[in-house]
Amino acid sequence: MSKNKKSFDTAKHEWVKSLTDAPSRNYNFDTLSGKKLDPLYYPKNPDENYIDNIGFPGQYPFTRGVHSSMYRGKLWTKRQFSGFGTALETNKRFHSLLKKGQTGLSVAYDMPTLMGYDPDHPWSEGEVGKCGVSVSCLDDMEDLFSGINLGEISVSQTINGPAIILLALYIATAEKQKVDIKNLRGTLQNDILKEFIAQKEWIFPPEPSMRLVTDMIEFCTINMPKYNTVSISGYHIREAGSTAAQELAFTLADGFTYVEYAINAGIDIDLFAPRLSFFFNSHLDFFEEIAKFRAARRIWAKRMKNSYGAKNPESWKLRFHTQTAGCSLTAQQPENNISRTAFQGLAAVLGGTQSLHTNSMDETLALPSEKAAEIALRTQQIIAFETGVSNVTDPLGGSWFVENLTDQIEDEAEKYFKEIETMGGVIPAIEKGYFQYEISRSASAHQKKIDSNELIHVGVNDFTKPDEKIDIPILEIGRDVEEYQNKKIEKLRKSRDGEYVKKTLSEVEDSCRNGNNLLPSIIGAVKAGATMGEIVIIMKNEFGEWNETSVF
Repeated sequence: MSKNKKSFDTAKHEWVKSLTDAPSRNYNFDTLSGKKLDPLYYPKNPDENYIDNIGFPGQYPFTRGVHSSMYRGKLWTKRQFSGFGTALETNKRFHSLLKKGQTGLSVAYDMPTLMGYDPDHPWSEGEVGKCGVSVSCLDDMEDLFSGINLGEISVSQTINGPAIILLALYIATAEKQKVDIKNLRGTLQNDILKEFIAQKEWIFPPEPSMRLVTDMIEFCTINMPKYNTVSISGYHIREAGSTAAQELAFTLADGFTYVEYAINAGIDIDLFAPRLSFFFNSHLDFFEEIAKFRAARRIWAKRMKNSYGAKNPESWKLRFHTQTAGCSLTAQQPENNISRTAFQGLAAVLGGTQSLHTNSMDETLALPSEKAAEIALRTQQIIAFETGVSNVTDPLGGSWFVENLTDQIEDEAEKYFKEIETMGGVIPAIEKGYFQYEISRSASAHQKKIDSNELIHVGVNDFTKPDEKIDIPILEIGRDVEEYQNKKIEKLRKSRDGEYVKKTLSEVEDSCRNGNNLLPSIIGAVKAGATMGEIVIIMKNEFGEWNETSVF
């Protein structure tokens, strides 16, 4: 027996054994015509590179998925991104989505919250509750999760600059619910590097920002072992105009940077790495997106094992959430967005995502209406239960086209890694404007193709309706939300123990200066009634603010 055949047979035996340890869902996995399907399909005569490059699902290098049975064992988490107005209004939407079959929560915060401002700050005027929910104090966070047991449901939070404060509010809320924080499940986006690269919602300069991320990794590794401490996000890089390969390369480069900072802080890689997760965009080039996801798993596994010396196989697994591409949605003929989202969601599932948000058809016009959000959720449920794609693990594995495209994207990503390394790493590259320039160049090239009709965008540059009238309900957020939140903040400041708040804010200031982990002092401050904006001011005084270098 050849060495190649022996290694294949060994891997196959291990995979079969793992299926016994991870039983399937109680579901009919036959085709609609009644044909029996195997859980996985693989070559009878594998070539010498099969195990090293493709292998079996749940095995290194995880090209075919991070779990041996994938969706036969457990479907992806249906996690619709929701947040608008007040915490109580968003709470109603959460309960509505959960009743309709959503299986996880994902919080969208408004612009003042994302930037670390209380609703009564002058720069918050006109933006409170508009693009997400307004949260600035413990009362808000309690309202947001009223009637929702945080010990039983996973919660994703899209927050970066003030992430450490929102995490403190979340922890304090869980404790008030009598939930042991070691049982908390969910994800904090907490990816400040992609803010500098793409989304531009930062507060502090890169180095103190990285300290905050590292503090959260350290705290959660010790106290919240089920919680994902960073959701390393390529989504916004792609939304800014990157290519698929750039999204992959820049996202993983950010991930490598967080790993290096955590290692340098003395945290054991095999303790924190299993709780790192990723967040990718699923765009409209169907097969390229699938290949991107497969390449991402393989690159991450190789780096974690070979470059950083992680020993635990869980540290090698790249787990990710996917959101369909907001930048592909059109204000023209918005109902077409339902179809776009369906194909993008299908690509994410075929690519092996662990959770999924499908965009609503009206998101180019306003925050999603309840009806549009329901259609988006139903789209996921149709993919899960009616298309048959969850009946077989990695059904496209072995496709000459998909495997070749996976290799191409991996090779292109490796070239970007080398470029970034020659500049001294991600942070020096950010300071030089490298990422910003590369993304803008790609975005410009793509737009030129649309402008010249080299690429067709249905309803935009072809198949248009010049006299179109939009006939879908639009969710509008009035100024009454801002008035409500301002009165709430005013009431809080009058009712709290002002001297005790000052004492806890002083402790936050001390932690900034002495290098102690900031989370315990911030948790103490929010429990005392300090607002997010008040804590941010203390931190700005110590860390400063950031202005990026112009690339043009």
